[in-house]
Amino acid sequence: MGRRKSAGIALGEKVADSVWRLREKDGADAVDAYRPRTSPGRYIPTTATVFPMWGNVSPFAMTSPSQFRPGPPPALTSREWAESYNEIKEIGAKNSTKRSALQTETGRLWLYTGPATFFPLAVQLSAAKGLDVNENARLFALLGMATADAMIGVFDAKYHYEFWRPVTAIRNGDEDGNAATERDATWEPLGPTPMHPEYPCAHCIVAGSAGTVMQAVFGTGTLPEFTLATPTAPGVTHR
Repeated sequence: MGRRKSAGIALGEKVADSVWRLREKDGADAVDAYRPRTSPGRYIPTTATVFPMWGNVSPFAMTSPSQFRPGPPPALTSREWAESYNEIKEIGAKNSTKRSALQTETGRLWLYTGPATFFPLAVQLSAAKGLDVNENARLFALLGMATADAMIGVFDAKYHYEFWRPVTAIRNGDEDGNAATERDATWEPLGPTPMHPEYPCAHCIVAGSAGTVMQAVFGTGTLPEFTLATPTAPGVTHR
C-alpha cells in the first residue's frame, strides 16, 4: 500500500469517526414508546410500528423535524377525499381489473424502498460523468444527508397526523361521514401495508430529495441512460 493510499484511508477513518461522534446523540436510538390509539374493544394491528421516534431525530440541514411539515390530509367529508379514496380503491386493489400492466409493474417495482433505490442511480451517473473521488465524496454525502432529513421530516408528519392506511379506510368506508365512499369489507392492496401512518408519502418525498440533489450535481436535460431494478419486481428494469 502506497503512502497516498494510506493517507487517504486514514483521512476517511478520521472523518467517519467525527461523523459518528457528531451523531451519537441525535435521537435515532430512542426507545419506541409509541402509544397506539384505539377505541375500547376495537382491534388494531399489534405488530410494532416503524420508526415512531424518527420525527424527533436531529436533522442534518433542516432547522427542525417539523420545518417543512405539510398541512393536514384532506378532510374525510371532502370531495378530494372521496376522489382519492375511490381512485385507490379501484386502481390500487390487489386484483384490480382497472389497473394497466405497466401500472402493476411500476407499483411492484416501488414496493421496494430505501437507499438501494436511489444510490445505484447516483453511482451510474457518476460513472458516466467520470466524477473523481472528491466529487463522489461530496455527492454521496449530500445525497445521504438530504434523504436522511427527508425521512425525519416524513416521520414527523406521519406521526403528527396519524392518518389511516387505505386498507383501514376502505374497509371502514361507511364510517367516514362521506356518502361518496362506499365500503368494501374485503378490499386488499397490491402490496403489504407498511406499519406506519399513511400521510404524507415517504416514497414521494425521499425520491424528491434524492432527485433534487442529483439534478444539482448532474444538471438537467440530456443525461446518460440509467436504470433501476428492485427485488420486489423480479426481471423488471426501468430506464
